[in-house]
Amino acid sequence: MNKVEDFLAALQKKEEEKNKNTVLWILAIIGAVAAVAGIAYAVYRFFTPDYLEDFEEDFDDDFDDYFEDEDDEEE
Repeated sequence: MNKVEDFLAALQKKEEEKNKNTVLWILAIIGAVAAVAGIAYAVYRFFTPDYLEDFEEDFDDDFDDYFEDEDDEEE
């Protein structure tokens, strides 16, 4: 009877380890997918041009030209 109990205990321990390994694999896959997504987003942000920066530069140039024209008219 003692050998049967040992055998059942070993089977139960093996099932628990199998469940732990499954959870570990699932978490590893989720982490890998998140890492790849993060890298892809960083590369996208790095290579995407910043159109707002160009707009602000053009606006500043127009704004400065307007005030320079007013200063010339006053003199």
